[in-house]
Amino acid sequence: MDIEVGMRLRMVRLRHELSQRTLAKKAGVANATISLIESGNTSPSVSALKRILAGIPMTLAEFFSDELPGMKSEVFYRAESLTEISGGEGISYRQIGSAKAGHALQILYESYQVGADTGMVMLQHEGEEGGVILSGQLEVTVGEATRILGVGDAYYFNSRVPHRFRNAGSVVCSLVSSCSPPTF
Repeated sequence: MDIEVGMRLRMVRLRHELSQRTLAKKAGVANATISLIESGNTSPSVSALKRILAGIPMTLAEFFSDELPGMKSEVFYRAESLTEISGGEGISYRQIGSAKAGHALQILYESYQVGADTGMVMLQHEGEEGGVILSGQLEVTVGEATRILGVGDAYYFNSRVPHRFRNAGSVVCSLVSSCSPPTF
């Protein structure tokens, strides 16, 4: 994974005609950090990679869905080929397919460990999102409304309304969600 992240970062940096030094300065990181990532000698944390990509600017979804030279667009995806694009303590967001600039839809396979929470600060962004619970229970708060959803239950809302998610059950919660336009 380190080599792929490094190759992607180099490709994106060069496409945007940025030197390592210029990107490092824009991102507020050491020049050596960019060099180590691009050579595959270190793997950046999600927050570090987000900070670096903000210097381009580019989202994590665009970064991971951008095709490397020699790659072709896929139609079908094996579970092991889904790309982890973000997450927090106990949360996994694995992207299905592409969320490149210009694409209208982002699909995620999400999992929340017991007690995992997107945080007390409510999320808010342009677009719409929805999801279907596959296992466990998920507490979904949208504006002033809160519901605990179980297997087969679903949600759909305008993402400009403040929202958050929390595993409210005693087992891992998994779901498939969709967001339009892509926000990660």
